[in-house]
Amino acid sequence: MQNLMLFCFSFVVFFACARSAIPPPCDSEIYCTGPILHQVQTAKLFNDDKYFVDMKLRETPDVVLSAFHNLSRESPNMTVPPAELQQFLSTYFEKPGTEFETWTPPDWHDNPKFLGGIADKELRSWAEKIHQLWKSLGRKIRPSVKDHPELYSQIYTPHPVVVPGGRFRELYYWDSYWVINGLLLSEMTDTAYGMIQNFLYLVNRYGFVPNGGRIYYERRSQPPFLTLMVQSYYQATKDKEFLRAALPGLEQEYQFWMLNHSVAVMVNEVLHVLNRYHVKVGLPRPESYTDDLELAEGLTDERKQQLWMDLKAGAESGWDFTSRWYSDSDGHTNGTLGSTRTSQILPTDLNALMCLNEKTLALFHRILGDGDSAARYEEAAARRLQAIESVLWDAERGAWFDFNMATHSKNFEFFPSNLAPVWAQCYSQPEMGEKAVQYLKRSGALQFPNGVPTSLRESGQQWDYPNAWPPLQHMLIEGLSKLPSKEAKELALDLAQRWIKTNWLAYEKYDAMFEKYDVNGDGKPGGGGEYEVQLGFGWTNGVALQLLDQYGATLTSGSGRVFSCLLLPLVISAALMLQ
Repeated sequence: MQNLMLFCFSFVVFFACARSAIPPPCDSEIYCTGPILHQVQTAKLFNDDKYFVDMKLRETPDVVLSAFHNLSRESPNMTVPPAELQQFLSTYFEKPGTEFETWTPPDWHDNPKFLGGIADKELRSWAEKIHQLWKSLGRKIRPSVKDHPELYSQIYTPHPVVVPGGRFRELYYWDSYWVINGLLLSEMTDTAYGMIQNFLYLVNRYGFVPNGGRIYYERRSQPPFLTLMVQSYYQATKDKEFLRAALPGLEQEYQFWMLNHSVAVMVNEVLHVLNRYHVKVGLPRPESYTDDLELAEGLTDERKQQLWMDLKAGAESGWDFTSRWYSDSDGHTNGTLGSTRTSQILPTDLNALMCLNEKTLALFHRILGDGDSAARYEEAAARRLQAIESVLWDAERGAWFDFNMATHSKNFEFFPSNLAPVWAQCYSQPEMGEKAVQYLKRSGALQFPNGVPTSLRESGQQWDYPNAWPPLQHMLIEGLSKLPSKEAKELALDLAQRWIKTNWLAYEKYDAMFEKYDVNGDGKPGGGGEYEVQLGFGWTNGVALQLLDQYGATLTSGSGRVFSCLLLPLVISAALMLQ
């Protein structure tokens, strides 16, 4: 009991001075709530609900609202016919995209050094094309967004960005970690620096980084990768002054997550504090308005609000959506999208990321000579490690599993996130990492030729089987590559080969990079979810470039199966010699 009181006291002292960074509501009666949003979206004038909420106003909001009020007052039951809605939009709105001006990153050049390390000529040529894509994904916000923010859903940021692509025409949070790593490989240091400064600007404005660069994202975040972005930039530049200037913003974001997204859970009479995704907005997502409205049909008002909060929490997780967040009335995970209960779940990968953030913040303070602050974050990381191993680790299965607070039980289904602590190097005993390798081999997730699926359940949601996503592949491969055993390193290389093969084949077929891929078809893009598969694609490019940089001496554009079975021993030996 004394230890528990000391823990709680130290926790309170550490965060007592932190500002409670509760994000402000989006107060737009056009883009976030109100009759215009409701009638336009439910009329289904566009194939994608996001299209409308990305449109720019031609007049000030009060003029537009007044015009719509007059229009609806003349209509039966205040419902404006679709043809008149279209005319209204043509009069008072511009199409999405006018908030940006043409911009090519000035630090782009055609021959970054990493290309020379790619032995396979076809892969090297492909890498050059991926490197070219940064130019097409660059965006600069027009000054008018800063001068007249009331006319836009776009959030102003001072520096240009590299966007994911497709419908995702603005800045996104966790996508940008892999984008920035790719930019740094492409020696586009200034562009990477500007993107990080944008995120620090957003932390200063909101107390955290929103999901993306739109006001309808103002009440939710995404996995907090900003500290790791800063680490990537510092590793590339060794710029201590940059690190010193960034650190207050990183600490402010960390405090936001601890104050607003943490919960205490009792296991074996010990209280542990872990993090979750949690958004307190009980309304449909403006960018997916009709999806959320239709999903909640027939529910009580209270259940509608809870579902909409949990859907937003699912979007905050980045895994929107997946059977991972399902929990029916009995706490079982065999439900549907309507049984999404994200806020009840303590996710393994979020807590592994928070652990890595704590260790990284401690390292930053050590670099800058502040031993006392470093010690506090080291203590926080030690508490986190104890919590992860007490609540999420399963010694019998040899992996970490999400914890459902409603049922006080773990979800033992396979997700790549079950190995996230290996990637974060957040485990206490070396054998735990090796146990996780054996868990992965037993899981059935390695039987697919084109990557590791996001789950083994085919739910129709895009963050489930048969889709494989670039960030999850990279985290898994990077984690395995850090383990000391030859078996783990061989598996990392084999998975890198599979992923590069499917990305390369898709590019050969479609002349495009996709946001996700199907683990069963050579070069087949993924599917499912709320929208068509998107081209671009920021994090896909970043992950491919990182794998080509790490394994470029050995990867091949040929058949992954032939490569894995016949050449793998020779390749492993060569790779180990290069490390």
